[in-house]
Amino acid sequence: MNDQLKTDPTKPAQRMRAGSMTLTLGPWIIAIIALLVLPMVFTNNSALTIMNQMSITIIFALAYNMLLGQGGMLSFGHAVYAGVGGFFCMHLMNMSDFFASIPLPILPLFGGLFGMGLALIVGAFSTRSAGTVFAMISLGVGELIAASSVIVVAFFGGEEGISGDRTYAQPFFGVEFLQQQEVYYLTAAWVIISAGLMYLWSRTPVGRMANAVRDNPERAEFLGYSARWVRYYSFVASGFFAGVSGGLFAINYEILTEENLNAASSGIILLVTFLGGVGFFFGPIIGAVVFTLVQTVLSLETELWAFYAGSLFVATVMFFPGGLAGLIMMHVPAVRLGKWKLLIVPYFKTLLPAAIGILGLCALVEMTFHYRHGATGDNEMTLFWTTFDSHTLMPWIIAGAIAAIGIGIARVTAPSLKDAWNEANTAGGAS
Repeated sequence: MNDQLKTDPTKPAQRMRAGSMTLTLGPWIIAIIALLVLPMVFTNNSALTIMNQMSITIIFALAYNMLLGQGGMLSFGHAVYAGVGGFFCMHLMNMSDFFASIPLPILPLFGGLFGMGLALIVGAFSTRSAGTVFAMISLGVGELIAASSVIVVAFFGGEEGISGDRTYAQPFFGVEFLQQQEVYYLTAAWVIISAGLMYLWSRTPVGRMANAVRDNPERAEFLGYSARWVRYYSFVASGFFAGVSGGLFAINYEILTEENLNAASSGIILLVTFLGGVGFFFGPIIGAVVFTLVQTVLSLETELWAFYAGSLFVATVMFFPGGLAGLIMMHVPAVRLGKWKLLIVPYFKTLLPAAIGILGLCALVEMTFHYRHGATGDNEMTLFWTTFDSHTLMPWIIAGAIAAIGIGIARVTAPSLKDAWNEANTAGGAS
C-alpha cells in the first residue's frame, strides 16, 4: 500500500500531482471573513485608506516574494513594474470614452498586463543569471525608468505626475465607487484573487522548480530544467501582480508620481518582504501589515518612525533572519509536542522587561531629538501621555533607569528562557 502512494519521478502525471494546485480553505475563509468584517469595525475614511494601503502593499510584497523568496532573485528596482502599471491605469482613466465603457474592478487587470509587458522585455536579458548580476541590472533598469519619469512627460507627467477620477468608469452593478468603503471592498477582492493565484503559482511545477533553481541552479540544469527560463517565467508573473498593485494604487489615490517607481519605493518593498519573512508565503503579508501600521499610525505620533522601522529591520536581519513569519513558525514544534505552555512564564519574565527597556531607549531617542531640534523656548514635550520639560535632568535619569533596568532584567532571565525553549522543543518528558 505504501509503495502505491509513493510518487514515481519518471511519470509526469504523478510529478504534476505532487505539486498540485490545491488550496487549504481554512486560512482563506478566515481571511475573507476578516476582510468583510473590518470595515464594520473601522468605519472612518482614514482607517479605510490605511487598510487599502495594506492591501496594495500585500499584493506588491507577495509579487516581490515570487522573485526573492521563491526564485532567489534580489531586485532593487521592482517598484518600476508597479509604477508603470499604475501610470497606464491612470492614462486609461483619462481616456473618457474608453474608461466609461469598462467597470472599475477590471482596471487593475490592465495595470497587471502592462507591468507584465515590461517584465517580458526586461526579463529577457536580466534573468540570464541570478545573484549580483541580476541585482545590478534591476537597479540600473529601475534608476533608468525613474530618471525617465521627469523626461518622458507624455507618459509619466513630469514632476507633478498624473491624476485621474475613478468615478468616470462604468458603474459596477450600480456601484460608482464614490465612497471609500466601496473602494476598500474592490481592493480586498483583488487581494484575495491575487494572493490565491500567487499561492497556486507556487504549487505549480514552475513554482516548485523556482525553489530548486534558487537553492541549486546547477543541479536543476543537470536534471534537464533551464534555470534561466524558470527565472524568466517567475519574473514575468511577478511583474504582472506588481502591475496589479499599481493599478489598485491608482484607483485608491487617483494620482501617481515619480515616487511610485523610484529606488526608495523598491527599497521599501524589499524591507517589507524581508521583515515579514521571505521563506514563507504569508511572511510578506505580515510584513506589509506591520510596515503599513508603522508608516501610517506611528508616523502620526513621532517624526522618527522611519528610524524605528529601520531599527526593526536591522534587528530582524541580525537576530531573526526568517522574519516575523519565521519567528512564529519557530513555535510549531513546541505546539506539536504539546509543551508550548512551558514558554509562557519565561516569556513573561524576559520579554516584558525587554519591551519596557526598549520603550525607555525610545524615550531617550525622542528626548534627544526634541532637545536638538525643538524650537527655541519649546522645552516641554509629551511622551507616553506624559508632559514634561526635556531640558531638565530628571526625565533623562528616569528614562535611562527604565532602559537599563528593563534590559538588565531581560539579560538575567534570558538563560532560563533558553532552557525552557530547549525543554519545550525536546521530545519526551512531561508536557
